[in-house]
Amino acid sequence: MIQTDVLVIGSGPAGSSAAKHAALGGADVILIDKKSEIGAPKRCAEGVSKGGLEKLGIKPNPRWVTKELDGVRLVSPNGTNVWLTSDEIELPEAGYILERKVFDKHMAMDAARAGAKIRVKTLAKEMEKDGNSYIVTCEHMGELFKIQAKIVIAADGPESRVARWAGLKTATKAKNMESGIQFEMCGVEMEKQDVIEFYFGSVAPGGYAWIFPKGDDIANVGLAVIAPDTDKTAYDHLIEFVNNCPATQNAQAVELNIGGDPVGGMPKKIYADNLLVVGDAAGQVNPLTGGGIISGMTGGMHAGIVAGEAIADEDYSENRLRQYDTNVREAIGAEIDKYLKVKDFALSLSDKELDSVAKAFQDIEFEKVSTTELVKSLVKVSPKAFVKLGKLI
Repeated sequence: MIQTDVLVIGSGPAGSSAAKHAALGGADVILIDKKSEIGAPKRCAEGVSKGGLEKLGIKPNPRWVTKELDGVRLVSPNGTNVWLTSDEIELPEAGYILERKVFDKHMAMDAARAGAKIRVKTLAKEMEKDGNSYIVTCEHMGELFKIQAKIVIAADGPESRVARWAGLKTATKAKNMESGIQFEMCGVEMEKQDVIEFYFGSVAPGGYAWIFPKGDDIANVGLAVIAPDTDKTAYDHLIEFVNNCPATQNAQAVELNIGGDPVGGMPKKIYADNLLVVGDAAGQVNPLTGGGIISGMTGGMHAGIVAGEAIADEDYSENRLRQYDTNVREAIGAEIDKYLKVKDFALSLSDKELDSVAKAFQDIEFEKVSTTELVKSLVKVSPKAFVKLGKLI
């Protein structure tokens, strides 16, 4: 039996952030991941905001930043373009395009340097309560062993089994789970090589399509759909998009990524006795953009801090760990709730209405662009948006 203060299950950015901050708080931490290589395969378009990294105290590193971005292009169903580019621009959920296979390792290494012990290719198979702790049965290279932890942090993604084992209802409903699919491609012919592109409407029912440049002629090209909103698969939609989009008609795929993206907001409860839930497992994703790197790491940071303090206090009760819920909802909860409403409104717009909004946006002079500013402009140009979203701004 291996004993530790904190066991983090899942070494994505949220899990590594939790492990790092728990270790910095003085706790003995073990971070496990079922994969042989942290960060692979990626399940992400790899965009992050500059401001988000700054708030987390993470300095950009050329080892994992593949592209610094200078703007955004919005494309409506009929091809109407809205270009938003300038040296002063603030981008929604972007600013850098990462190489997640390197970035995730970088974050895990940060956790290791803070004192966390990392075990790769280690699968959590089951979990049982044992007094004031959990015992997690793990498998590594065909051998079973057990880890006893005073606090378990579930960072095992949108299909989280760990939270379910603890009795929490964190599962995402089908209507709130986007099916994401993406090619990494070469030979992509973008009009501007440092601009991220978003395509809206029936090209991706329930979501949107994207092209995120990674330097030279390389880009992530993908989309996300809500399965109940279409009778086609996400793959079918992606193939159609790639074949019809001028930028990708001559491109070739070198990698295929798939995964679920929970866009229904945070569940009501993401903590319990001896347990905290972070990242995608806790719905810590911007419902409008689907971006979850920064928000997930923010959740991980708060979980790690509270876990470290709880270990020092020798109090791992639900009442003590509730502080994490308070802190993380104060940090990102209001934003997630706001963008959940914006997402629901955006999905109610027809292709024709989206074309009309794009045309109106062409007449607006944007000095600064963020998701919030785009929503404000949407309310200005759309009476329907004013009625539905006016109170949010």
